[in-house]
Amino acid sequence: MFWKFDLHTTSHIDQLLDREDVTLRELMEEDDVLQECKAQNRRLLLFLSQDHCMTELVNLITTEPPADLEEKSRFKFPNIACELLTSDVSLINDKLGGDESLLETLYHFLEQDPPLNPLLASFFSKTIGNLIARKTEQVISFLRKKDGFIGLVLKHIDASAMMDLLLRLISCVEPAPLRQEVLNWLSEEKLIQRLTELIHTGKDEERQSNASQTLCDIIRLSRDQANQMQENVEADPLLAVLESQESVAGLLKTMFEGERSEASIVNGTQVLLTLLETRRSGLEGLMDLYSQGYERSYTVNSSILHAIEPHLKDFQQLLLNPPKKSAILTTVGLLEEPLGNARLHVARLVAALLQTSAPSVCQELCKLTTMDQLLDLFFKYSWNNFLHFQVELCVASILNHSVPEERPIPGLQNHEEEKPPLFQKCRLVQRILDAWEENDQIQAGGGARRGNMGHLTRMANMVVQNLEKGPVQSQISDLIKELPEDCRGRWESFVDETLRETNRRNTVELVSTIQSPSLCLSNTQIDTSFLAFSDYQIQQMTANFVDQFGFNDEEFSEHDENIKIRQFDDAEEEEDIWEEKEINYATQVKSRTRLVKIQDSKTK
Repeated sequence: MFWKFDLHTTSHIDQLLDREDVTLRELMEEDDVLQECKAQNRRLLLFLSQDHCMTELVNLITTEPPADLEEKSRFKFPNIACELLTSDVSLINDKLGGDESLLETLYHFLEQDPPLNPLLASFFSKTIGNLIARKTEQVISFLRKKDGFIGLVLKHIDASAMMDLLLRLISCVEPAPLRQEVLNWLSEEKLIQRLTELIHTGKDEERQSNASQTLCDIIRLSRDQANQMQENVEADPLLAVLESQESVAGLLKTMFEGERSEASIVNGTQVLLTLLETRRSGLEGLMDLYSQGYERSYTVNSSILHAIEPHLKDFQQLLLNPPKKSAILTTVGLLEEPLGNARLHVARLVAALLQTSAPSVCQELCKLTTMDQLLDLFFKYSWNNFLHFQVELCVASILNHSVPEERPIPGLQNHEEEKPPLFQKCRLVQRILDAWEENDQIQAGGGARRGNMGHLTRMANMVVQNLEKGPVQSQISDLIKELPEDCRGRWESFVDETLRETNRRNTVELVSTIQSPSLCLSNTQIDTSFLAFSDYQIQQMTANFVDQFGFNDEEFSEHDENIKIRQFDDAEEEEDIWEEKEINYATQVKSRTRLVKIQDSKTK
């Protein structure tokens, strides 16, 4: 038995601490120093919390190690020092957060010229972040006294660790009144405006990307915390600035000012997409759009839309004349003019704007024939499924959004003097039919099926479904009737034959051979089970999640009396597990043969 052997071992750290001349480096060489620290080894903690030890630990995480050291061991001690300082031990936290000279040493790291060593930057950010969470008042008070703190952090924003530091200031400060003070301080420091200015063509792309990601994370964090706070709590000043028309207009000016670069367009559009995000209670993407009962729990601020609307023509121009890109070799051949990330993000933005159903924005998109341009790109880049998905979302938004009768459907009805763009100006039905016939000809000649056919099938099904029922049923029916006679005949034949056969082939039979009543589920049962499973996947890990997970103790109570615990007797002869044993296969073969015969008899 385990308790027969004395497995207790004395840590070598205690033996080292018995020496009067022991050094910090000697202790850090021990493999279990972190374990002993987190286990609250009192002697070790008292040693580490000495002034000279704390100073050496801080210097290790803020000073570049000598370049002549071996690379794999060069950052060994800085890494261990960071882990010790952030081990969440109160004695170390109190010493580090309460000693202003140590905080000054940490702060001095930011005063270096860029670029910072990325590893040291991560050690610094982790240490300061831990202090913000554990010694909040002392550290916040120290940082607020430093007039240039925000400027220094933004100077080094090309290091992702600085982005993490800013987010900790926003999300890790408690209690709520102190957090509000920090948010007001960051707002007074013009944090949002200064981050927005970094998304400029003349800035380094890494700085642009990190600034954009920081703004996106601030938006999501602020909205999350706003939903969790009580109604009488003061509004988040950073979120208010981000959602203001002035701020969004400033971002768009930065994106389109001077020579337009793909990095600036993409990073700026990512911030706009985050501002246009709405919280969904179910699955993302098409599942939301196909649901007639879909409702947003967060409404897009109208000031965001008002700021974007005047610049829709600039985004339209990007679809026509994107930033130049070199030809690239793909698995299907040489692509002379790649789609590019800029145009893909424009497609994402248009899809997000259409989902808002804002009348003025949708009408402007119709005037600019933006949907027509996106459909051109959909068929031109037949292998870019990222683009196909966004165009499909656009079509779904136009067809599936229910609006009051007095309000025109975006993309279906526009101004009276204009023809409805999606079915007439954009010729959606004709394009679906032509593309399908072209694909059939390619496949008949031995070519590969086009990459956009799956999305084209779903778009055709969307039109058919909305002809049968939906918020725009009558309007689509009238538009189909207005099609030229030959086109209408082709469409009806396509729906009745080609599309029906395609849908039949695409349908997966859940049960094909076993006709068990318990497995033959109706469509309604399958849909209900799928939705229940989806809800399970996206449920939040609440405080009582663990208590509700698994089985209840009562489910096993009735079987408790059948459970027998056999006690081990030391007098019993212990079995040698390594002893070679003869394996008898005959018994196993007989039992399997008998099992097969039983199964055969049941099937007859």
